Amino acid sequence: MYRSLLPAPYYLDRIVFDLQGLNIYLIGMMGCGKSTIGPLLADRLGYNFLDTDTTLAKSCATPLGYDFDNTELSESELIAKIISELFQTVGEPEFRQIETQVLAEVSAYTRLVVATGGGIAIERENWNHLHQGLVIWLDPSLDLLVERLQGDTSRPILANSTDLRATLDLKLAERRHRYAEADIHLPFSDNLLAEEIVERIFTAIPTVLKTPTSESTSAP
Repeated sequence: MYRSLLPAPYYLDRIVFDLQGLNIYLIGMMGCGKSTIGPLLADRLGYNFLDTDTTLAKSCATPLGYDFDNTELSESELIAKIISELFQTVGEPEFRQIETQVLAEVSAYTRLVVATGGGIAIERENWNHLHQGLVIWLDPSLDLLVERLQGDTSRPILANSTDLRATLDLKLAERRHRYAEADIHLPFSDNLLAEEIVERIFTAIPTVLKTPTSESTSAP
């Protein structure tokens, strides 16, 4: 029989209260599960979900000649195509600047679970926005990343890679010190169910949040 892995309603309500509308930003390597975990986490919290890659791609679609409402590609395929084309036409530095603009706009809102691009955490400026919310680093093992990304050529950083493991290992080494600035670090080596990772997140959140007092939550 299926057993729910999600916390009891009262415990979940307590977490939502303690968050006080704070955005949750999911960071980590490509393939770590941000876009899978994010919608489920948002749904349980009563938050909205947003993916910065999707937002970026939609904002750049028209100038590049694409239309999300008139395409034979799936949304995920079109997003990957637009991001790949941006990397090729404007280069990674310019792409990272666009990413920063998107993040700045997103951070003006509240009650969001945000799946960020894998490289968004490497820019120091982005942490000014990320630290306005709760940052969670999803950190699967290298073996698991290789398993998930084997044969994936849709990602610009992997498109010309001849050694997937070495490429991922190098990128992780470059980014690890930035990822480590997250409020919550969730390492895992097993191919866990999305619900299991969400349960771990709910267990970790109370350890980094202070419960609001009646003085701080009441009107002046």
